[in-house]
Amino acid sequence: MTASAAASPATPAAVLHDPTSELAPEMRPRRTPPPSLEGRVVALQGIGKLRSDEFLDHVKARLDALGIETIRTDKPTNARRASVELLQRIATEADVVVQALAD
Repeated sequence: MTASAAASPATPAAVLHDPTSELAPEMRPRRTPPPSLEGRVVALQGIGKLRSDEFLDHVKARLDALGIETIRTDKPTNARRASVELLQRIATEADVVVQALAD
C-alpha cells in the first residue's frame, strides 16, 4: 500500500509503505476479531527484538489464568520475514496471533 498526501510547497508529501514486504502489495480489509478467545488457540510470536519475550511471558500468564490455550513461536530476527514453515504452523495451529514488537 503506497499512498501520497497532497503536498504544498511548505509541506512535503507523506508516503506510506506496505510493511508486509510483498512484491505486489494490495489493499486487504481488516479481519474481524473473534467475539471471544474462549475455545481458541492464541499464537504468541516473538520477532527477535530485545525484551519481546518478557512481554509475551506476561501475555501468556494472563491468558493461562483465563484458561486460554497458547502456542509460542519465534522468528530469529526482526530483520527477516517469517519462514513459510513458521507461517504454516501458525495458520494450522492457531486462531489468533499476538506479535511482540517491544524493545
